[in-house]
Amino acid sequence: MRLNKVKSKNAVSYYIIRSVRRDGKNSSEIVKKLGTEKSIRETYGVDDVDAWAKEQLKIMNEEEAASDHKVLIPLSTDRIVDTDKRLSFNAGYLFLQQIYYKLGLPSICRKIKKESSFEYDLNEILSRLIYGRILYPSSKLSCYEQSQGLVEQPGFELHQVYRALTTLSENSDMIQAELYKNSKKLIKRNTGVLFYDCTNYFFEMERESGLKQYGPSKEHRPNPIVQMGLFMDKSGIPLAFCINPGNQNEQLSLKPLEQQIMRDFELSKFIVCTDAGLSSDANRRFNNYGERSFITTQSIKKLNAELKDWCLDPKGWELEGSRKKYDVSELEDTKENRKKIFYKQRLIEGYDEERDITFDQTIIVTFSLKYKEYQQTIRSRQIERAKKLINKPSSADKRSQNDAKRFIKKTPFTNDGEIANRAMYELDEAAITEEARYDGFYAVCTNLDDSPAEIAKINHDRWEIEESFRIMKSEFEARPVYLQRDDRIEAHFLTCFIALMIYRILEKQLGEKYTCDEIISALRSMDMRLIGDHGYIPCYTRTALTDILHENAGFRTDYELMTPKTMAGIVRRTKGL
Repeated sequence: MRLNKVKSKNAVSYYIIRSVRRDGKNSSEIVKKLGTEKSIRETYGVDDVDAWAKEQLKIMNEEEAASDHKVLIPLSTDRIVDTDKRLSFNAGYLFLQQIYYKLGLPSICRKIKKESSFEYDLNEILSRLIYGRILYPSSKLSCYEQSQGLVEQPGFELHQVYRALTTLSENSDMIQAELYKNSKKLIKRNTGVLFYDCTNYFFEMERESGLKQYGPSKEHRPNPIVQMGLFMDKSGIPLAFCINPGNQNEQLSLKPLEQQIMRDFELSKFIVCTDAGLSSDANRRFNNYGERSFITTQSIKKLNAELKDWCLDPKGWELEGSRKKYDVSELEDTKENRKKIFYKQRLIEGYDEERDITFDQTIIVTFSLKYKEYQQTIRSRQIERAKKLINKPSSADKRSQNDAKRFIKKTPFTNDGEIANRAMYELDEAAITEEARYDGFYAVCTNLDDSPAEIAKINHDRWEIEESFRIMKSEFEARPVYLQRDDRIEAHFLTCFIALMIYRILEKQLGEKYTCDEIISALRSMDMRLIGDHGYIPCYTRTALTDILHENAGFRTDYELMTPKTMAGIVRRTKGL
């Protein structure tokens, strides 16, 4: 139906009409006469007659649509549902599938198939592994079974999943490079700053082999581990990753992956930002060449005596926008001062003999009362734990630089001067006093000439890569890993990497207004109940988050009834068909 406005010599009349076909000819008929402009004003008391008439048209169209699309579904109170027939299907994966296809992963899979010889559908297997990693993280067997709970049924066998893992591992570098190129068409990438960090993942086994080696576990578990290195751009989108043996020094992982990025991603100008654990002298020198730069956390405790004293000297501190020099030992602990970050910087001159170039670094130290309080709070909790451990001699030996046991002093003793076979445990007050000297201080080293405020701002964003690791370990349950073969292990982490990229893109499309738990919980809950041949009924709660998911995707799954034809159309739309 549409609005028709007819002007005559004496009046302006409004009609709602519809198109009809009579005797093989197109025509129109009046559905309702709304009245003249004058009568509408007098009867309904409106000033804007055009707007009122359009509203009446909208109401009638909605009523007609509702009337035309009402469906009566015959159900019986004494009929049992069919045995082994699935009636509930997840539709949340469709929002992931839309991004998966826009990233060009089906084309990548076709390219791999063209250069290989296998019969299975690599795209179908890879997509299910990724959707399953986000929605139902589990083993490959469980993922295969869970994929049957999606609106689209899988067309592959379990044994083909394991074969596909080998193929994915063999093409991992190419897939990462293609994903980066395709992602630039979908979302803005800021590769001017690259954050790099490492973590490890444990296995539920005791024997080490291949990539699975014993090393320093971040979960402090007595199991073999593998090491993952991850590059992320300043946009918060993962860029590239590598998997190394669990006993390898993580500092050695940066250079090979960075060379891969420069070669396969065609990137040459960027700033590499790392934490102190990856800030080896070799890594700094590697990024002091060409158009590459670095910003790396610097442990004040590991500096030589002269630099350490300079860092901790309370005098000579500056504040952005002020010419005054401050003595941080005289700062009052006020709300206003807690917001301030004081700094000082110093040039460290050097020379790179291997490349025959200068190697100058700037060390920037910051001081914050808020950070000082944070460190004091953490240490006070550790001291309390240390006090409790003193009464448990078998558990009181030191382990790491951040363990509470570092505040426990062990003094061997005997009663008769023989070889000590007993020890006395007590708080190490000297160690506590020494560590308190560093409260509030934080240092970075860089070869950039930018302002300290800009350097600090770049370094601050490093928390996002740590959050990415948390998402993979918690929401995606990337560990423990149950696979045995190295190639399948690498493929497992490739699917985790792609899942993280898809999630991060979706997160940004939603305006970064929702937490990871909220987004994934919403997708997992979006189940549809199949009602015979009539279609699907939503079994989830419509919320503000599901609304924005639909608005971003350009389709809706929350109508009271979704016909099979409508659902098929949505599936095709997510695939760009």
